[in-house]
Amino acid sequence: MVKLSVVISAFNNEDKIKDCLESVKWADEIVFVDNSSTDKTLDVAKKYTSKIFSRPNNKMLNINKNFGFSKAEGDWILSLDSDERVTPELKKEIVSILDQRPKTKDQRPVNGYWIPRKNIIFGKWMQHTGWYPDHQLRLSRNGKGRFEEKHVHEMIKVEGETGYLKNNITHYNYDSIMQFLSKMANIYAPNEAEQKIANGYIFNWRDAIRFPVGEFLSRFFAREGYRDGFHGLMLSILMAFYHFIVFASIWEMQKFNDSTDDKFLEEVNSELDKSHQQIRFWSSKERIKQIKNPFRKALSILIDKLSW
Repeated sequence: MVKLSVVISAFNNEDKIKDCLESVKWADEIVFVDNSSTDKTLDVAKKYTSKIFSRPNNKMLNINKNFGFSKAEGDWILSLDSDERVTPELKKEIVSILDQRPKTKDQRPVNGYWIPRKNIIFGKWMQHTGWYPDHQLRLSRNGKGRFEEKHVHEMIKVEGETGYLKNNITHYNYDSIMQFLSKMANIYAPNEAEQKIANGYIFNWRDAIRFPVGEFLSRFFAREGYRDGFHGLMLSILMAFYHFIVFASIWEMQKFNDSTDDKFLEEVNSELDKSHQQIRFWSSKERIKQIKNPFRKALSILIDKLSW
């Protein structure tokens, strides 16, 4: 019979870890990696598993996750964060898939599965704004998958074929604005800045404008954040601010380089004009997309073209 190990890596999450562990207590094995928690996280974990390992808290979270993988004895591994839950529907789907000993149509073994993730942010399920379906490669054959350790957001890399599951992991993501800002400023932004520099990013002060504007347009318009209402607007602004912090971190890492000249104000105004035009374009495009009446839509397109 195929056995499943669940690997969980956690740090100071006593308020959420019980529900996480409760959602996977049906698994054949739970491997719990405690990242030197100072609250009651470890006490809660001991009620669900004896296979517990203590490790130093590492900002590169994937190191401890991979350590947990190395201790798993099941045929398959499900990787879960402490603020995530496996729904009853997902449990049923995983059990069914593994019992079938999954293979592709041409009989090659499937070694991993992408799972959609339902992000609950500030108390609301974000169905747009780039937060859904947010597929995560979390289920893999033991020995066939591991996290890369270059970036905090790296996913599991699997050797061989992968497939997709239909049911969600529920992710109770950010509970407060301060939690969002703290993680972005202290963990994610510096790490992304380092990666951009390592990948050959060439400093350009214009990106102080382009990074956040581009992210806002991507989140609120292109990925229809407006459909999430005010939550979508706020998250689009917060993600834009995050990309500003990424740029600011790069600037700091490059010793606060100042490459401006006496045409600086003129060039800033030019960048702001371009950003304004982009916002107008996307706003108009999405507004017209919402019009159902063909005649009204055609008229709106014509008016829009004439206004430009």
